[in-house]
Amino acid sequence: MSHDNSPKKLVYMANQIGKFFAPQKHETAVAGIANHLTKFWDPSMRTKIVRHLSDGGEGLDPLVREAVQTLRVEQSDDAGYFG
Repeated sequence: MSHDNSPKKLVYMANQIGKFFAPQKHETAVAGIANHLTKFWDPSMRTKIVRHLSDGGEGLDPLVREAVQTLRVEQSDDAGYFG
């Protein structure tokens, strides 16, 4: 199994997940994509896809963009926690 975590590969993978959820209602699809990325992607992969979105998000499908935006908000919220 390849461990290519380049932005191009992550965009491809995220868009594949997005295609799976696309037939569902909009809100359900966005939540499903975000949930999948949270549950099954390594934190470093999530950080890279969030960074890619911050850099313009080239290649990300609209539903995936929205889902990654929710991850960006969650990461921002976590940054303020000093437990």
